Amino acid sequence: MPIFAANLTMMFTEWPFLDRFDAAADAGFQAVEFLFPYDHAPDAVAARLQRNRLTQALFNMPPGDWAAGERGLAALPDRFADLRAGVETALIFAEATGCRRLHLMAGLADPADPAAQASYRRAVTHAAGALAERGIDLLLEPINGRDMPGYFLNDFALAERLIAETGLPNVKLQFDLYHRQILHGDVTMALRRLLPITGHIQVASVPSRHEPAGEELNHPFLFAELDRLGYRGFVGCEYRPRAGTLAGLGWFTPQRDRLVG
Repeated sequence: MPIFAANLTMMFTEWPFLDRFDAAADAGFQAVEFLFPYDHAPDAVAARLQRNRLTQALFNMPPGDWAAGERGLAALPDRFADLRAGVETALIFAEATGCRRLHLMAGLADPADPAAQASYRRAVTHAAGALAERGIDLLLEPINGRDMPGYFLNDFALAERLIAETGLPNVKLQFDLYHRQILHGDVTMALRRLLPITGHIQVASVPSRHEPAGEELNHPFLFAELDRLGYRGFVGCEYRPRAGTLAGLGWFTPQRDRLVG
């Protein structure tokens, strides 16, 4: 069974953010992820991880002005200075938390626009170089246009091509099964082919984005497939609980029992 990381942006929202670390550990999770930590001091986040013996699996670099609708800066040609500053900010949090994977959001831009393409490649190369000095992987995640209309990186083939073209060993795919199913389907075969370049996996049911149980995807089969493929990374639970976080953890019971037993 994979090692699951609770996404504290979507799960355990019944608690204040810092208290979610305690709640996730009490529920049996060994690792956590979240979108952004930047509203809290690095030391405060690190302290919650340490006292609960949790691993920080992943978080996102600063996305620009999220409240104003920005969804990343990498593909925006006029925002490179802001992107560079964001990389430095993310590295402060990565050092404090021991996180070895950071996701670079592409932003809202036309993937056919040459200026956006050049900006994105420049941003990926810069960020990957800065992260490599700290032994950190840079992750690129294709996101479907239903959840995030206008997102630049909206195709797994494009992500695969960009990773190959950079030739940088710490640039890897963030494979979200939810986004893959909506964008392309063929999840299992894609996992088998793309796992060598995959640095992190995320799950949620399709189409509701609730607990990974039922609906379009056979999650028990996919989790067993990850074991068969020898995947040793984390599986982030990036879903919105249907009726409360704890009430929806029935799917997680076998994992929790394995951890404590």
